[in-house]
Amino acid sequence: MLTKKEQRLRRARQTRIRIAIQGTARLTVNRTNLHIYASVISGDGSKIIATASTAEAEVRKDIGASGKGANTTAAEIVGKRIAQKAKAAGVEKVAFDRAGFAYHGRVKALANAAREAGLQF
Repeated sequence: MLTKKEQRLRRARQTRIRIAIQGTARLTVNRTNLHIYASVISGDGSKIIATASTAEAEVRKDIGASGKGANTTAAEIVGKRIAQKAKAAGVEKVAFDRAGFAYHGRVKALANAAREAGLQF
């Protein structure tokens, strides 16, 4: 019997194999109870192009007094920020790697915000 984390990592592995075949940059998301992290990794997986998270000082200021990084509002801020950083680095198209997390809530909010900010996936 697999644990919940092992099941998630198994799902993530399948996605990463599919993305590796495509050879495009990937937008990965990691979600914890307190924060959400996003990074854009090059097509060959050798280099991190851009990162954004709710743990960054600037993002914490944007979130406001509550300082909670574990909500959809915070995820939207991180989504916009990662899209801006990726575009500044010259990346327009990415493959979305949700790392086995379900596509709803914070993960969905981050993805939609990144799309609205001009990232294509």
